[in-house]
Amino acid sequence: MSESLDTPKAQRRGLWRPGSRNPDFFGQASEGIARFMGTPRFLIWLSMFCIAWLVWNSWGPEGLRFDSSDYGFTALTLMLSLQASYAAPLILLAQNRQTDRDRVQAEHDRQRSERNLADTEYLAREMAALRIALSEVATRDFVRSELRGLLEDLEAARAVEQSEGGGHGPARGDGSDDGGGRAAP
Repeated sequence: MSESLDTPKAQRRGLWRPGSRNPDFFGQASEGIARFMGTPRFLIWLSMFCIAWLVWNSWGPEGLRFDSSDYGFTALTLMLSLQASYAAPLILLAQNRQTDRDRVQAEHDRQRSERNLADTEYLAREMAALRIALSEVATRDFVRSELRGLLEDLEAARAVEQSEGGGHGPARGDGSDDGGGRAAP
């Protein structure tokens, strides 16, 4: 007897186990029912059920009729009212769950839009920085014009030296002379 008090009670398998069930089971089931009630198949089945009910209780064997047409098919009216009274809250529950999903999706879309905007702004700043950097880079035409200008300056300087120095060419400037008035090669 003392052992039974020390050991935990074994779990019983029943219809309702709060810890092991999907907490969203009822919501999912209500969405499934609401989704089915919005289909043409449900309307056809409900119409066939009502027609069969009316035919049986109007023209069926007298002793087997269970809903009298004398009272306006009271049982059928009660069945349809019961179905409608359960359908309305299930549909509202499904709509509330859809609203919650839409709210989460809208928040997710807003966050994605913010990330896209931040990425776009970053790329725009990077492109502007590249444009500024490229405006400071020397182009091929600029380098050619600068080289032409330097070449013209060199040629002008050489022409000036030749006219001043007697045609010996430019001096090396390092003092090396081969003795004949020429710079060593």
